[in-house]
Amino acid sequence: MSELDERDRPGTPSSPGAWDARSEEWLTDGDRTATEADVEADAEARPPARPAPTAAHRTPTTATPPRGAQTAPTPRRTAADPVKALMHRHRELCERAVDPLEIAAGLEAHGVTDRTATRFRHRDVFSLAEEMYARASRDGESPTPTAPPESPRTRADWALLTLLPGALCAATLTGIHLTQGRPRLLTAAVGTLAVALALRAALTRGPLSTTHPTHPRSRGLTCWLITYALLGDGLLRQAIAGGPDTLPTGTTDATWPTAVAPALALALSLAPAAWSAHLLTTRARRKLTASRGLEDFAAAVHPLLLGAFALYLSTLAALLALAATALDEPAPYAQTMTLGALLYLSRLLTTHGFTHAPALVLTATVTTEAAALATTFASRLPGCAFLGTPVTTLVDTWGPGAVPALACGAAAATLLLHATRRLTRASAHATTDLRW
Repeated sequence: MSELDERDRPGTPSSPGAWDARSEEWLTDGDRTATEADVEADAEARPPARPAPTAAHRTPTTATPPRGAQTAPTPRRTAADPVKALMHRHRELCERAVDPLEIAAGLEAHGVTDRTATRFRHRDVFSLAEEMYARASRDGESPTPTAPPESPRTRADWALLTLLPGALCAATLTGIHLTQGRPRLLTAAVGTLAVALALRAALTRGPLSTTHPTHPRSRGLTCWLITYALLGDGLLRQAIAGGPDTLPTGTTDATWPTAVAPALALALSLAPAAWSAHLLTTRARRKLTASRGLEDFAAAVHPLLLGAFALYLSTLAALLALAATALDEPAPYAQTMTLGALLYLSRLLTTHGFTHAPALVLTATVTTEAAALATTFASRLPGCAFLGTPVTTLVDTWGPGAVPALACGAAAATLLLHATRRLTRASAHATTDLRW
């Protein structure tokens, strides 16, 4: 998990004046500290000193204190105002923030914690952000505190778009059931293209959309996982049985056995996935407004994240049962639920700007499924029968669905652990992108 944590940290500063979370000190250029830099900045802004007065105009001065007398040390100007150095380091953040919550999220993204805020004479990061927002200069005037931005509201466009892939998938399956031969192939091709376009349109708006650049491999990996859910179990079963030459005599359908109930359930579950993500975002931003510390916010968002995840899985289970009943197929709960959980968490992390971990976990899952198929086919070569022993044993014990269930289950558990650490941070729910 170390690689996932380092690569998926939005807002990691690249400037030399960044906060060092390990030593809890500011990293500065050379030997200059933030205080010294601030003193020099004040010195430059200070008006030039007046010339020394002549003897005629010289005012009497106080007598020099006797030797040995104790005098109070002159306090350093910047030491009495530690927030000023912090504002100098985060000048861009303070200038473009629309409310104190964005400053708090930006500081948290840079590694500033509630414990660090005590060094700036504040009880938590939120009170520190409020002072920084109040003191930030905008066009030479003090900013007027504004009300926190409203939570995203439900819009009819994305609400209807999330229903479109499921409707088109059901229509495609109905057309395939009512046609034969070449019209069936044409219906399947056109329906698949329509579902793909509808899915892309649904993911460009609403709670599941993202302004962050997604990983270039994510789409291809997702297509592989959905295709394996359709054809993988039947293909693996035929590979273990001996390949296409073992089809029953007189069979005219030379295609692999397909499982369309999982694909239909996943397409229909896009709407509840968007609604649960919308619920999580709305409640999290309300908690961000009401919280008075980063730890309090994380503790409040943690059950919201788990609740949204459980809501989606329960809805997916109900949709899978309905799809299996309508199509007169067995309901493969294990592989479908784990695949749905993997895709949901992957999209949720991507939406909030964490793109590396989903791509890495999806790659590992696809590699596992591909390796299971490759070793099974390779075991048919002379002297290579041992390659298919692990997969054959697993399939004989729990069936062909055990391969995707184990692969997707382990991947979903990894992403869930990663999400509980990343999506409970204030910076993950900020209204603006904090990765500068």
